[in-house]
Amino acid sequence: MHNKLYLYTLNTYTMKKTLTLLSLALINVVAFAQCNGRYQTEIFSSVTTTTVNYSDVYTDNFHEMDIYTPDGDTETNRPVILYAHGGSFFGGDKSSIDCVDFCTAFAKKGYVVASVNYRLVSLLNIVNFLSNTDVQYEEVLKATLDIKAAVRFFRKDFANGDAYGVDPNTIFVGGYSAGAVAAIHLAYLDNVSDFPTTPFDIQAVANSLGGIEGDAGNLGYPSTVSGIISFAGGINDLSWIDANDEPIVSCQGDQDSTVNYNCGPGLGNPSVLTLCGAGKIHPIADSLGIINDALIFAGTGHLWAESGNFDPQFIQALDFTTDFLFPLLPCYNTTAITEINSTQRKLLKITDVLGRTAKVIKNTPLFYIYDDGTVEKQVIIN
Repeated sequence: MHNKLYLYTLNTYTMKKTLTLLSLALINVVAFAQCNGRYQTEIFSSVTTTTVNYSDVYTDNFHEMDIYTPDGDTETNRPVILYAHGGSFFGGDKSSIDCVDFCTAFAKKGYVVASVNYRLVSLLNIVNFLSNTDVQYEEVLKATLDIKAAVRFFRKDFANGDAYGVDPNTIFVGGYSAGAVAAIHLAYLDNVSDFPTTPFDIQAVANSLGGIEGDAGNLGYPSTVSGIISFAGGINDLSWIDANDEPIVSCQGDQDSTVNYNCGPGLGNPSVLTLCGAGKIHPIADSLGIINDALIFAGTGHLWAESGNFDPQFIQALDFTTDFLFPLLPCYNTTAITEINSTQRKLLKITDVLGRTAKVIKNTPLFYIYDDGTVEKQVIIN
């Protein structure tokens, strides 16, 4: 009798576990179908690059971006990624090898991707920039506000003919090194009042540049984003991260001291503003319930992304980012596993895309796990 009861319990558990796994597999299969096989693998063999000036205020190389689109694509509702180059805010360009390799890879997966230039410190002003924190704030702000204008460019274009076939509600922003720093600040700086007023009045600097939306144009369209991609990036002030912030994926070496993996002065220079990297950002994101994930390269410094696809860690970062973004896409979130029979179920728990127990959050994909082994994926739209 005891043996039979034991076997019955084991079999019931096994059936529920199998049903759960089948439900999760079905979610992935249906999601893949809903997305038409896009956004996870390189389904296009070539891309076209178009250079545009994204500002309606400035006309210069600093306000140009290269837009990558997949050749032969008939989809007209495509998510967008903006990727910004590194260079410590005084160097770099949208044609850097990591920019080309990143943008080409994601465009071949079906995204519209843009490699974005932004204002850089003048070569004559580098010494002043590296020794004065108020100048550093100003230059980082200029870069951040330029990329905001590039985000707005796509929404403005969508409203005026949609030349690039984008989904204006699904725009991600990221970059490498300085570009990632600008991307994080774009998303996590919410108000001019976030800036310090001592020892320098950075709020006044921000206001002189047009406030939180900046002076680079395309005003009247939002600069909000759906998530952040940080390759060796960091944030100046961890208190700027709050529970309403956007999802973030980071890839960084744990020996990075240029943008410190934990917290430290930028470039390892005591005269440069503090930057806090993935080692500090993600524990805070976890504690606040922000969707996040991090790929950490043990024993690696800052330069792993500079050579693009020539470095296997860069390719690993591309794959990791691909997997992180996919569940955030609208085509994925149209999927739900519905109850096949009318048997009353009991909700056991709710988890997020990373498997962590979660509360109901609007506009966020969540998994509802029931006592009969079924799983539903739901998104409550605000």
